[in-house]
Amino acid sequence: MSGGVDSSVAAFLMSEKYKNDCVGATMLLFLNETLNIPAYNKYPCCSRENIIDAKKICDTLGIKHEILNFMADFEEHVIKNFIDTYENGGTPNPCIACNKFLKFGLMLEHSEKLGLGNVATGHYAKIERDNSGRYLLRKAKDLHRDQSYVLYMLTQKILSRVEFPLGDMTKPEVRELAASLNFSNSQKHDSQDICFIPDGNYASFIENYTGKKYPEGNFVDPNGKILGTHKGIIHYTAGQRRGLGVSAATRLYVSEIDAVNNKIILVPEDDSNLYFKYITVEKANLIALDKIENYLKARVKIRYHQNEIPAKIFQTGESSFLIEFDTPQIAPAKGQSAVIYDDDYVIGGGIISQAKN
Repeated sequence: MSGGVDSSVAAFLMSEKYKNDCVGATMLLFLNETLNIPAYNKYPCCSRENIIDAKKICDTLGIKHEILNFMADFEEHVIKNFIDTYENGGTPNPCIACNKFLKFGLMLEHSEKLGLGNVATGHYAKIERDNSGRYLLRKAKDLHRDQSYVLYMLTQKILSRVEFPLGDMTKPEVRELAASLNFSNSQKHDSQDICFIPDGNYASFIENYTGKKYPEGNFVDPNGKILGTHKGIIHYTAGQRRGLGVSAATRLYVSEIDAVNNKIILVPEDDSNLYFKYITVEKANLIALDKIENYLKARVKIRYHQNEIPAKIFQTGESSFLIEFDTPQIAPAKGQSAVIYDDDYVIGGGIISQAKN
């Protein structure tokens, strides 16, 4: 329970279903108050205010509330991975790492210690079972809030012990129910961007956290011609076109980030070097089937706020794929996730490790 309206309504629905067999748990992950960034006071993650809000809801529902200190685990699995990915020219999605290792990793372990069966969260997604008994992950009713993209790593074992009570609700319906229950957080703002970087300035966070200053380098074209000076590779992501600060006759995009040589390759929108037909995917997980035989025709989402793209998926190893898009895509970012869909159902997904023309 984060202290927000979604997890609060989820707690109400679970307490109605299971009565007294519920415990509300808030994960203490990161103390934003430790960084001197004004925006952190406006949108605090794991703040005292949010913890108090979660406790109030539990008191209202008559269920126990616990605070679980996962700060060391969050630093190891989420923050360090976030920084390492940026330092190596990638673009991470920390919510996916958090879901895998903490919300559906450590939290499930803790529920076992309490002698409880399942973990429920306020995610907007659905879990179903097919005729064979296999668990399936499906998009939420509210497609504007659907979070299935960040849940593709859930295994059959985890899906058997997870509940998403908001899957058949829309956000307005959730707020309306919270208001009818007189929840104090019924109109509370939604969390913004990455929870531990509420001002959205990733580079500033990384520099503050590591105490390092990342060196400037060259913007170059595919032939190595210098086009300008960049501020440090952690400030950029593949496919970026805004905020480059380079004067050119045509709009330029980041085609590739060369972390080894501290160079960023820029190309115009119509340059073939900007478009990639293939990506390799590592640390993959399949939900809807055990293995991809030959190949699978499906749709793939390579960024959270992007439509799915028709593609062929080839399984190249136990946890690796090669994905061939029907049409080349603008600079898929290393470190982001490629999630495979069949209509509303998540087939699986993994982390993009390389893009190829």
